[in-house]
Amino acid sequence: MSQETHSDRDRSFALAKRAQDLIRDYGPAPTPRAYAVWYTYVSAEIPLLSDAVKRLTTQKGGLTEADIDALHETYLDGRRLANAAGEISTVVLSEIAAVTEILDLSLGSTAQYGESLRGLAQDLAQGLPSGARLGEIVATLASTTREVAVNNRVLEARMRETRSEIETLRETLEATRLESLTDALTGLANRKRFEETLKATMEAARLQAGPMSLIILDIDFFKRFNDQYGHLTGDQVLRLVAIVMREKAGKSAHLARFGGEEFGIVLPGADRAAARQVAETLRASVMGRELVKRSTGESLGKVTVSLGVAVLRPGDTLASLMERADLCMFAAKRGGRNRAVDDTAEALTQVA
Repeated sequence: MSQETHSDRDRSFALAKRAQDLIRDYGPAPTPRAYAVWYTYVSAEIPLLSDAVKRLTTQKGGLTEADIDALHETYLDGRRLANAAGEISTVVLSEIAAVTEILDLSLGSTAQYGESLRGLAQDLAQGLPSGARLGEIVATLASTTREVAVNNRVLEARMRETRSEIETLRETLEATRLESLTDALTGLANRKRFEETLKATMEAARLQAGPMSLIILDIDFFKRFNDQYGHLTGDQVLRLVAIVMREKAGKSAHLARFGGEEFGIVLPGADRAAARQVAETLRASVMGRELVKRSTGESLGKVTVSLGVAVLRPGDTLASLMERADLCMFAAKRGGRNRAVDDTAEALTQVA
């Protein structure tokens, strides 16, 4: 068995042991669902689940079976989004049936009106009718036209109503789609949406033969904030960084939180100099904000971040570009934190 396989097994056993310890300390009973939630929590595979567990344990001191069920349904088995999709599908089918019914009624009314006109035309073709018969024809024509007009008004009203319901449905679909691609804590894109955006931006840059850059940002000493002040304060730190990113990264930047305290910034059209400027602006802006504990007004000091900047190179894949930005970010950590490092040999050498 390879050393890597041994390492993977050792990590799995360590995670399982940690999950069991957490179940014992925070509950509830060691059911398969509870184990799945706690194992996912300690593995940090789903940051949103980790955030939710932290909030619940901070607020309540532990997890109930109801908490486990809610966490499992929301983050692991996907039933909530599946149920939403099922409900939307039912509405779609209902609206399709309504539109079909309206079309059938419209076609039937039109066909009936056409049949009446053909009958009257045949009467007229046989010669000019008497005054009495002509009056009957005119009366019939007027009556049939009124009926068609009334039917058309009814159908138009129903069509407007159906159109409104379809527009509402479209908005619901879009909201559901965005929810599945958004980090609930910060409102930024999640990892799935981040990777989709990064891939699309790389392809566009190659087609246009233009530059693009990626910044990976990590909060310095984030664990210290959680351990010293609690997870709610940790959440406040994450939101603070997200706010600064929105304010300072630029309108064209795509922002994401894709790890516990790790963020990504995709910069279409940005060369190395532009990306470095964005990274330095973010670093200085975060450091310039003072963190205050909301419950007491106590100053918790400054927050700093380390950033890695990578510029798209020929032959880059999504994985290679992210890995290079990640290496630069870790180089910034090794160099003393609260700094930005790009993927040039000179910059990496300076912090080696």
